[in-house]
Amino acid sequence: MARIFVDLLSLTGKKGGMEIYARQLYREIGRLAPEHEYVGYFSREGYALDRSWFPGETIDSGISGENRFQWAWGELTCGRAASRARADLLHSPMILGPAHTRMPAVLTMHDMLYWSHPQFMSTPLYTAPVKLMERLAARNATRVLTISEESRQAILRYLKVPAARVDLVPLAGTAVPGADRSRAGENGPMVLATGNRRPHKNWPSLIRALPLVPEQHRPRVVVTGSHGDDPLVEVVAETGMQKWVDLKSWVSDEEMRDLYSTATALAMPSFADGFSLPALEAMMAGVPVIISDIPVYREVVGDVALFIDPDDLQSIADAMVTASTRPDVMADLSARGPARAAEFSWERTARGTLDSFEKALSPGR
Repeated sequence: MARIFVDLLSLTGKKGGMEIYARQLYREIGRLAPEHEYVGYFSREGYALDRSWFPGETIDSGISGENRFQWAWGELTCGRAASRARADLLHSPMILGPAHTRMPAVLTMHDMLYWSHPQFMSTPLYTAPVKLMERLAARNATRVLTISEESRQAILRYLKVPAARVDLVPLAGTAVPGADRSRAGENGPMVLATGNRRPHKNWPSLIRALPLVPEQHRPRVVVTGSHGDDPLVEVVAETGMQKWVDLKSWVSDEEMRDLYSTATALAMPSFADGFSLPALEAMMAGVPVIISDIPVYREVVGDVALFIDPDDLQSIADAMVTASTRPDVMADLSARGPARAAEFSWERTARGTLDSFEKALSPGR
């Protein structure tokens, strides 16, 4: 039995896929390994949310995960909190972790986009500190977990972590309960896009491709996941696509179920990524996927998708035409999607993570 301290300072309710990962992972770990003790070290915002998924004691750190300075200091020094909690192991599941710990540490690094694609991530003033924190956390970690071969190779390339210390543990999808695919396209062709508005997601290109689609075949595009002022409003106005684009913030489970039921396809035109939970979730529901032809997405979807060039608006437009006019192609993708998504499971993710914990706790293993 081990006492496992979980660094959840980044969890604020606004971090998308990383938060889905943390919640699903620890829900499953608690089921598979109840013999361990778990201590969750939450941000102030995260502590105010539902914590029923966490399988043990929860601590309000008092640190804001939204305040960059508080959060950065908390991440760098949370090893002290783990020592106070008498932990045997510290796990940081959301990319960043402490610079020093007295106990073994496992760090999950979802991607290396600040290194491989800094032009999409932030200003140089912010990018440099994040890269330093990633380097320090990886140097301290006994084991580094990552979620795709693309990310594993980037960790080896940029952080020079020995390959023997890096464990590849893919993620899994989470089914949208109650999606009714018999309703697909009931209000006409509709392409769904879900995710934050960070530049690497490439949502502007999805909208800019719409005018290239003949009006008789043009789908509606629904983009969920914004916080506050949506930068895509200007792109919609610039293209004159107000009639065709519906920009939404975070949506309820009920509304997401309705969108998954009626969508013709899900679009993921990203330039880069660490994985793709939205693609797996869509495939689980039988929603065909339009996705960038980049190596990490091939890892996730195999050949069960319409592939696009994210740098080519005509390529994106052509895929939307196919979605609107080729029901045979879409039916084939819809039929094959669930089997591909079933190759990934949260149980597999949890077992792989627990194996990394055992390696960290027993270095000679």
